[in-house]
Amino acid sequence: MELVTPEIGLVFWTTVSFLILFFLLAKFAWKPIMGAIDDRERSIEDALTKAEAAKEEMGRLTSENESLLKQARAERDLILSEAKKVKDQIIADAKEAAQKEGARQIELARVEINNQKAIAMADVKNQVATLSIQVAEKILQTQLADQQKQDELVSQLLKEVKL
Repeated sequence: MELVTPEIGLVFWTTVSFLILFFLLAKFAWKPIMGAIDDRERSIEDALTKAEAAKEEMGRLTSENESLLKQARAERDLILSEAKKVKDQIIADAKEAAQKEGARQIELARVEINNQKAIAMADVKNQVATLSIQVAEKILQTQLADQQKQDELVSQLLKEVKL
């Protein structure tokens, strides 16, 4: 039973030992331990503050990146719309130039056709005139081959002409 109920001397020396140990620890170890704990607490708080600042910076950078992306997309859309307008303008100009050139070519062809038609008409008129003269010549040669017919023709013409 000695283990369960300690004697007074054991309790006294245990208490004295504990107080000496407590005094030595308080005198020499307590301040360094508390300083280390305070340093550790401050470093943790600093780390948390820095982490919060980094989180805020990341949020700011993320929003800035998103705004830059929106701006880049807007610029891209603007450039694409301007390029489309330029393309449409080039196509419209090319169509207009092609229509003008086509109209000019048609007008030139029309003028050429009219010129060729006039030349052909003049040629036909010349041929008709030549044929008419040849026919008239042949008719006159047959009509005037005989002296009596010549006299009749002259008298008939004199009757028709009245002075």
